[in-house]
Amino acid sequence: MKITKTTRYDVAEHLRTPEEMAAYLEACMEEANGDAAFIAKALGDIARAKGMAQVARDAGLSRESLYKALSGERSPGFDTILKVVNALGLKLHAETDQS
Repeated sequence: MKITKTTRYDVAEHLRTPEEMAAYLEACMEEANGDAAFIAKALGDIARAKGMAQVARDAGLSRESLYKALSGERSPGFDTILKVVNALGLKLHAETDQS
């Protein structure tokens, strides 16, 4: 019998362009259902794709605190979210709910 070797899927390896990163964040925001830690994890995926050290510098945070904030294990403060979104070169926007 042949053994199939598998590897863990890492979305950060597939986020190559700013457009892909924005689309991923948008999709995660739609699926989050109010779960702030889920959004933080999505931002962490994007930050890893861009380079965590650079994002931490651009956000004015230490790399360690950025990893903790975006781990998905807790909900970071909104000020941290805004710093990270800005450092990633993304924008948050609001629109009316059409449902």
